[in-house]
Amino acid sequence: MRMILGLAACVVVALAGALAFSPRSAPSLRPTDVPVDRLRIDGIKSTAAGLVLAGELGQIRYSTDQGASWHAASVTPQRQALITRLVFADSHHGLALGHEGWILRSTDGGRNWREAAFTDSDGQPLMDAARLPTGDWLAVGAFGRVLRSGDGGKTWASQSIGAPGDWHLNAIAASPDRRQWLIVGEAGSLLRSTDAGTHWQVIEPFYSGSLYGAVGLGGDIWVAYGMRGQVFRSSDGGQHWSPVRLPLSESLYAGALAPDGTLLLAGQGGVVLGSRDGGLSFQVLRDGGQENLTDLLVDSTGALLLASDAGLRRLPLPSRAQAASGETAPMSSQEIR
Repeated sequence: MRMILGLAACVVVALAGALAFSPRSAPSLRPTDVPVDRLRIDGIKSTAAGLVLAGELGQIRYSTDQGASWHAASVTPQRQALITRLVFADSHHGLALGHEGWILRSTDGGRNWREAAFTDSDGQPLMDAARLPTGDWLAVGAFGRVLRSGDGGKTWASQSIGAPGDWHLNAIAASPDRRQWLIVGEAGSLLRSTDAGTHWQVIEPFYSGSLYGAVGLGGDIWVAYGMRGQVFRSSDGGQHWSPVRLPLSESLYAGALAPDGTLLLAGQGGVVLGSRDGGLSFQVLRDGGQENLTDLLVDSTGALLLASDAGLRRLPLPSRAQAASGETAPMSSQEIR
């Protein structure tokens, strides 16, 4: 009996060992099963490929069905550095900018990306870029870093534009007719160009805090926004600025024009503000939440897509009547997965 029990035990052990080391096939994941509801997202754009977003660990995703599902874009090589901004000059040609001076290029709307620049030691983050009317790309970033490319973003070289000190440069923006250009940054830094970015004029600081972006509204009207809910308006092409009183004091990190001309600003604590009078006054369209909104986009359905450090949100854009009545969007906005 003892011999039989011993043999049985040996058989069980042998079978267990064979099972433990036998090859197994894990169920394959569908390529669209890429969650974006908790991904830190720093940029979202609409391109020829559909919707494209990017953020933490060098992740770039695109959706061909208005965000119902998402595919991982091809990134070569994948450095896993934080992507800080997505910029598209048209529906096909774009850049992804990030930490370590990382620059990626796409020529197919964001499905495929190839590296154009990367500095693995002492690389300073790049914060924004734009394609100038000359066809050159200009990129700006931390500690006053400015890069220029004359070959479509394939190669880059440092350029001096006369920025004061080594303040961080956070954004570069163009007027709708691309006649005027602004660069805004830390400590109220603001530079202005009226010759396609060839020469830049330093504007006397009118604010001591950081400016995170600017939006050209047409003509000579500009709105710049930044820390602690500070918003400024210029009606002479960015030469002189006046403060705009806001109903909230949260920092503002993103701005855009809706198709109907509404100026939208978004930022800390999930706040979204709207102006329909050229930036003279703002109404609260959304208030509350823990996330910080980093970019925004009105999609083809008229919904407002909000990129944040806690995923992607979709909100109905309030009508003029709702905004005028002070009605804000619901706090539990739909998450996109």
